[in-house]
Amino acid sequence: MKVGRLEGWKVGLSVLIGVFLSNIPTVQLSAQVGHDPGSSPYRDVRLRPGPSFLVGEFNGSRGSADAAFSNARSASIRYELPAGKTLLVQFNGAYLDGDRFIINPGADSSSPNRKTGPYDASLVLVDMVLQLRLTGAKSWRGFAPYAGAGIGVAMESTAPPDTISSGAYKFGTKFTLTAATGLRWYPFRRLWLNGDARFVFWKESYPASFHSAAPDGSRVLPLIHDLSEWIIHPWFSAGLGWSF
Repeated sequence: MKVGRLEGWKVGLSVLIGVFLSNIPTVQLSAQVGHDPGSSPYRDVRLRPGPSFLVGEFNGSRGSADAAFSNARSASIRYELPAGKTLLVQFNGAYLDGDRFIINPGADSSSPNRKTGPYDASLVLVDMVLQLRLTGAKSWRGFAPYAGAGIGVAMESTAPPDTISSGAYKFGTKFTLTAATGLRWYPFRRLWLNGDARFVFWKESYPASFHSAAPDGSRVLPLIHDLSEWIIHPWFSAGLGWSF
């Protein structure tokens, strides 16, 4: 009898629990799991290709010889292709309108002809960047931070006049490495505003004349200094883009 009564209590308790759970509002249960979709701060990002347009400032080191390109305004066009929910491949083309100095290693260090300028100069930079969406395929209250890295090429478009017939520094064409980060804001699903920070690295190569002694015995670069070095250029841009 005791066993029968115990089984009866178990059945009755199970029925009561089932009735109680069936009457708990669905909203309360869903609140335990996550946000109500209507009030969630997360929104899906449209995973479609599209272009963007940016303007910015490109600055940074002129190198140990003070001959490198810098102090530039930039205009860029980018096109990106999604590669899954968190990655995208970005192709970038930019025109950099800046300046550089002309260094004359044959002039004394105290001569006004040793360093003249700055003179107008411009570069064309093309690169490919692999970008990681740090919030995945969603934005948080419309904001989506990212980070990335890439490789590219910088080519001299216009160069300043030279002051010496030989042994001059020339920019030429350089291989570039890029580290990137930034933040997007999506006021609309297809349109975004972009704040972008990049750090562009390239290797400067100086002519052998920068090791030669001027009449006063001075040199543009001391003999213990290599005729090549890596330098970094911070590049800050802002613009807008959209997805198809």
